[in-house]
Amino acid sequence: MKKLLLTTTMVLLSACSTEPLKTSNTSSYTDLSASAEHKLRYHSILHFGKADTNAEDDTDQSGLNSEFSRHISQGTASWYGPQFHGKKTASGEIYDMYAMTAAHNTLPISSYAKVTNLKNKRSVIVRINDRGPFHGDRVMDLSYSAAKKLGIDQAGTGAVEIKAIAPKQALAQMQEAAAKQDQQVYLQVGSFGNKTKALKLQHKIVASHLPETKMLAAKRKGSTVYKLQMGPINSSDNIAMLNQQLAKIGVTGTQFITETSQN
Repeated sequence: MKKLLLTTTMVLLSACSTEPLKTSNTSSYTDLSASAEHKLRYHSILHFGKADTNAEDDTDQSGLNSEFSRHISQGTASWYGPQFHGKKTASGEIYDMYAMTAAHNTLPISSYAKVTNLKNKRSVIVRINDRGPFHGDRVMDLSYSAAKKLGIDQAGTGAVEIKAIAPKQALAQMQEAAAKQDQQVYLQVGSFGNKTKALKLQHKIVASHLPETKMLAAKRKGSTVYKLQMGPINSSDNIAMLNQQLAKIGVTGTQFITETSQN
């Protein structure tokens, strides 16, 4: 496998290379979000600065706009699940309740945030790919998996702290957490409900002489999702360059993940 390279900057990818996920109507999970209607709102775009620039601007050394890098808030978080699973998010991506994502009304689409449960002190890293929640007393809608890891999936809501972080910080913290569980971090380049489409992208990546991908099949409530992953990512990996190369062949919306099992 070709080696991936990492710099201190990331390329913003605001679209997605996924297709709608087919789900079973017999899902045992309950949608605890009180949103009766899924709304798409205008979203800001996060631009990352160049590592070799010495110009002074409003971005920090991580490339995250200073306005958002200082963003720390506390409030009530909820989660949304089966009712929205497989539908488009504000970013254009297809919502996957099993991915580590979240909806927020002001943080830039495709930015990362560290969310901490103030009660049990558990923390997760999520990528913002949607807008919401649409309730005055809630500050974030988490995916089901994120809510479960924080321990608020049963109650439906929980008090959290939200801290915006740059992609390189997200990667570093995910790698640290993964190492403690004897796991590694990968770059997910696509998720499909159709194996043929997943294979088509896999062959396209090979033909473009990019790092090879591994295909994983995850069975989810009567349906199968085929995910393409590159990695594991090492400390010297240049993700910015790789994302640029992937974008040239139409692969956008990549994300860091630690999930590597086929269950």
